[in-house]
Amino acid sequence: MLRLVPALLCTSLLLTGCGGTSEDPDTAPSAGTEDSSQPAEAVPPPLKKGAERRTKQMLRLRKLAEQAASELPENTIPDFGGPVLGADMSWPQCPPGMGIPQKRSRGAPLPLDAARYVVIGLTNGPGLTPNPCLADQVRLVRDRKLLAAAYAVASYPDAAALARDGREGPYDGSDPLGALANAGYQQALYNVASMTHAGLVTPVLWIDVEPVPDFEWSTDTVANAAVVQGAARGYTDSGLRVGVYSTPSLWAGVVGNLSLGVPEWRAAGQTSREEATSRCGADWVIQGGEAVLGQWVEQGRDQNITCPGVHRNLGRWFHQY
Repeated sequence: MLRLVPALLCTSLLLTGCGGTSEDPDTAPSAGTEDSSQPAEAVPPPLKKGAERRTKQMLRLRKLAEQAASELPENTIPDFGGPVLGADMSWPQCPPGMGIPQKRSRGAPLPLDAARYVVIGLTNGPGLTPNPCLADQVRLVRDRKLLAAAYAVASYPDAAALARDGREGPYDGSDPLGALANAGYQQALYNVASMTHAGLVTPVLWIDVEPVPDFEWSTDTVANAAVVQGAARGYTDSGLRVGVYSTPSLWAGVVGNLSLGVPEWRAAGQTSREEATSRCGADWVIQGGEAVLGQWVEQGRDQNITCPGVHRNLGRWFHQY
């Protein structure tokens, strides 16, 4: 059996996390095939076939992202002196009717004016389906001069994606687990392309690991873990730090006892700010990483609060527009 964790850690899985949806975290978002009604700007240029060409494209995307970041003002973020309120948004906040058939947007409420940061979702549910209004959401964050980060849902590849992407990546595609890891890797590259295309800059990429209705994970947690490990490596190979978004029970249900040891964004569902803050504690560790954000759903919005001490170094987690 292919052992993927050591190989992944050798690529320096540093720091980060991921974001949720405006649904309860114990229910999950999903998607399927891309829909032709999406605006062209929402869809990044397709990834080229062939391992060598994909590697060159990944390096090009990384260079473009680094160039864009270097042209922005210095990422200096003040200390707010205590816990900082924020939000996350993705395809549910797009104007009604956009996206893939299984995950049509519904015009959910945008972040509160009091939010100081927004974590923007890159996917329309599962991997390889772009948030149909990503560019507009990036513009909103820029116009409000908010702090920004990004998250993306990881999902199990269908047969077509596995056949196409299983041999494209840094893992041995002849091994079933290696093929799954390569499929996760390609999901990551696709999301990096989406992010770059939309002009979104972030120091970290949060990987959302939870059930994805209509696009279910397999019943094999080892196989699912391979997909997540491949995605994490795809982001780190693209120059991003990573972290995870989930709950302990959802994480274990999808990937078993996988531990990446990366920072965590912890969901509390339809509860309260107080409950979300409590998720920063040791009782809610997902996979062995430090707590960065707690999330709860209130007033139809995904709201977030920084965990104790995080406000002292927000530049580690967000880009200032």
